[in-house]
Amino acid sequence: MSQALPSSMKYVALSAPGGPENLALAQSAPPAAAPKHVVVKVAYAGINGPDIMQRKGLYPPPQGASKVLGLEIAGEVVAVGENTSRWRIGDAVCALTNGGGYAEYCSVQGEHCLPIPDGLTPREAASLPESYFTIWSNIFMTARLGAGETFLVHGGAGGLGTTSIQLGKAFGAKVVATDHPADRVEACKQLGADRTIDYETEDFVEVVRNEFGGADVILDIVGGPYVARNIKASRHDARIVQLAFALGSKVEIDLMPIMLKRLHYTGSTLRSRPDAFKSEVARELEARVWPLFGQGKLAPVVGEVLPLAKAADAHRLMERAGHWGKIVLQV
Repeated sequence: MSQALPSSMKYVALSAPGGPENLALAQSAPPAAAPKHVVVKVAYAGINGPDIMQRKGLYPPPQGASKVLGLEIAGEVVAVGENTSRWRIGDAVCALTNGGGYAEYCSVQGEHCLPIPDGLTPREAASLPESYFTIWSNIFMTARLGAGETFLVHGGAGGLGTTSIQLGKAFGAKVVATDHPADRVEACKQLGADRTIDYETEDFVEVVRNEFGGADVILDIVGGPYVARNIKASRHDARIVQLAFALGSKVEIDLMPIMLKRLHYTGSTLRSRPDAFKSEVARELEARVWPLFGQGKLAPVVGEVLPLAKAADAHRLMERAGHWGKIVLQV
């Protein structure tokens, strides 16, 4: 069941692993609707850290996934495959994809689609899936952040950070956010962080230990020297979640505090998780998180919108690490 699709579509091709200059528009046939999949006419696609890694050749797509970059989209369902019962042609959705988002049309698992939250536009909705799936699955399903606990978020003004601050506050945690410079720190405060730290002028270890008695859950995207410092900032039975390594993944640490404090140190990449797990996350998000947008307790944070043809510029902006919120491509 489908609308009449064009014979070709535009997409962003990667000519070879390397820099942003290797990204350029190309043409191909649009995808077909496989069983349990839908084809979405993409209105907007989000930019994420894993896209940068894939462009560099460091994060190859899983077997069977599209080689086209792009892990989150929003748009309109235009084709429905067999054994896909919920979605109908014309439905407005946002979705977590396994690749293929930087294109005019994208095939995605039907169970990995979500309705666009009440009051949001497709542009805003395209900024949600990757960060909300990631933070919900890691911080709430795995680390089990609870009301009243102290949640330390590094890189609070970025895509994962803005999501983490809002979700932490929405579910009753005390949120401490680090970033730099001052305007990014202020952005974290405006999102509701209870304490903000400019990492150039304050030591987050001392602040968290002296003012909060340590952190219960820590989200880190920095790595490098932050690994040992996060262990110092943790209280007993804390959970540390590593989701990226801006300053490197190879470090030397003393494991004794992990044993003495009974710390849980974990990490995750979402793309390689089984489809059934992503479907479970989607169901939890729709039931417990999506209603909060309509209630005004959560809001998308879109910092920049660029046309699909300027995907290379979007990647350059992402790599400068000075952007606020999510970067989105208009398709």
